Amino acid sequence: MFALFEDAGRFLAGRVMSEADSSVQIELDSGKRVKVKQAHVLLRFEQPQPSQLFAAAQPLAAEIDLDLAWEFAPDDEFGFADLAREYFDAKAGPVEQTAALLRLFEAPHYFRRTGKGRFRKASAETVKAALAAIERKRQQQAQIEQWAQELIEGRCPTPIKDQLYRILFKPDKNALEYKAVVEAARRSHQAPLELLKRAGAIENAYQFHWRRFLFEHFPKGYAFAPVETPPVKDELPLAPQSAFSIDDSSTTEIDDALSVQGLGSGTVVFGVHIAAPGLAISPGSALDAIARTRYSTVYMPGYKITMLPDEVVQAYTLLEGRDCPAVSIYFTVDESTLEIRGSETRLERVRIASNLRHDQLGEVITQDSLAGRAAADYPFAAELAFAFRLAQHLKAQREVVRGKPETFTRPDYSFKLVGNDGREPDGSERVQIDVRRRGEPLDLIVAEAMILANSTWGGWLAELSVPGIYRSQPSLAPGIKVRMSTKPLPHAGMGVKQYTWATSPLRRYVDLVNQWQIIACARHGRMAALAAPFKPKDAELFSIISAFDAAYSAYNDFQHTIERYWTLRYLAQEGLSDLVATVMKDGLVRAESLPLVFRALGAEALPRGARVRVRLTGMDELTLDVHASVVERLPDEAAAAQAPEELEEDSKELQAGPLELAIDVGEEGASEGDNSAPPAAPAG
Repeated sequence: MFALFEDAGRFLAGRVMSEADSSVQIELDSGKRVKVKQAHVLLRFEQPQPSQLFAAAQPLAAEIDLDLAWEFAPDDEFGFADLAREYFDAKAGPVEQTAALLRLFEAPHYFRRTGKGRFRKASAETVKAALAAIERKRQQQAQIEQWAQELIEGRCPTPIKDQLYRILFKPDKNALEYKAVVEAARRSHQAPLELLKRAGAIENAYQFHWRRFLFEHFPKGYAFAPVETPPVKDELPLAPQSAFSIDDSSTTEIDDALSVQGLGSGTVVFGVHIAAPGLAISPGSALDAIARTRYSTVYMPGYKITMLPDEVVQAYTLLEGRDCPAVSIYFTVDESTLEIRGSETRLERVRIASNLRHDQLGEVITQDSLAGRAAADYPFAAELAFAFRLAQHLKAQREVVRGKPETFTRPDYSFKLVGNDGREPDGSERVQIDVRRRGEPLDLIVAEAMILANSTWGGWLAELSVPGIYRSQPSLAPGIKVRMSTKPLPHAGMGVKQYTWATSPLRRYVDLVNQWQIIACARHGRMAALAAPFKPKDAELFSIISAFDAAYSAYNDFQHTIERYWTLRYLAQEGLSDLVATVMKDGLVRAESLPLVFRALGAEALPRGARVRVRLTGMDELTLDVHASVVERLPDEAAAAQAPEELEEDSKELQAGPLELAIDVGEEGASEGDNSAPPAAPAG
């Protein structure tokens, strides 16, 4: 005696060895014996053998016309043997009954399972809808097959090209376009990026990185809609002195300028003047909405996406030759001791006498010229000399609070696209990478002036109980990062009691928000908390912090990514195959002459800080991957320990490394078992 039974959703058959009231011992063809509940036994038979039963029943099941079977099936609940007798004949045997069982299980759109071997036929409306869905799925599968074949043959269907970045980075895994790419990648044994590149979906590597960024952050494009530039309506007094700014030649958003009064008198007034869009742009206005959508200017080599429209920027930027509205903070400084005796904030117009440029004066304005050890043949020589002396003093004071000096051991790198002239790059430009040492005099002057203004304004806001957005860092311990909050907490990295961002309101939304609060303080003094746009514990501030943090991090990540692209272009352009690098960890090395971190074969066993010569064996501008191997260990040089700021930069550069896709071409594994027939359909 043989029995057919269901076990864990699959059909099996074997020889009945023994029976009890509630169970049956059955031996399968493999020799394995299983204990089966009586309720799970669906059919008992003498002939044929179990293996022959399925061999004969499966092709017969495929021949059963489901429409005809549905017509023959009783309207009430029925068993599979009942249908076999209706469909075949009254003497339907084990093979026919098993065929009916298999066919019923594989057609849940015609027959609903109600129990072990029991069914009820679906309504005509349900069958019609199910068949339509099956046909739709068949057509979709045909579309997937067609698109996959086109990709394999080197042609990219338009729907896939239009959805390229969604497919690769934010896929809907049920979308036909996604499935077609996965299917083509599996069948052609190609990586998705390589497949799509060969099919013409990717114009070039630069456009790929650029369009991906726009897809994620500017899906509707980055052009500005027409908007009116509001004037500053305040009757502002004109400052008694002129000021000068210090920026790169490419800077159009000139946020800050400096002034120095009273040299030689014993008491010097040092002024920091910040562009004042906050005097014209009001919270909730159209321009506020634009700035709050973007949160920051996006920087990249040869180009940028500004936070505000250019005509708005030009209305408020501190351009030389103009009397510009400004939020100014004046520090009264003892000329000999450099002690700061007090500060005052004013809303005024400031005459901008000159826009000094780093790249034009960096080699001229040196420590020696500022200290009087060399000729100082440049504008504002005396003012710059005092500003540099003050900056050195302020830095030394901060380092006492920090507990150790700031030790940036690596240079900054500047990227220039030759002949670009500010146009949107296409990736074919010639790139120039220059080194600029950190802490150069002009950099130091500007940096210390801004730290002084930001920390002082942060303290003033707190004193007047006016909320602001602060940046804080509890300690310099590894892993302790800078956080943004509404609380005036110490910033260990800066070495100050509190720190805001308020000196770049043309290019950072947080600075604009803080400027509104500072303007309220300048206008209303002790009553500012009642008049400021944002009140204590204002939920809007927390929302701004969260959204700004996300956008600013994403923009910085993109900047690192696109700089890595141009660095790889530079290597190819200059024909560089060997680089001197410093070992980091886990086989990673950092090039000494370029902003590039990559993995080098042979560096895994070397200690951190070891200097090596590496040979580049391959680069991929699309994935941003670099293949290299160590060819020689060089004599080590004494190196200063990395500062927390540099360790954080390490992590950012590593994030800009090889590209990661969200597409998954892995196939699902097939299940294994001792089953002799397809799985049963679920009940219900």
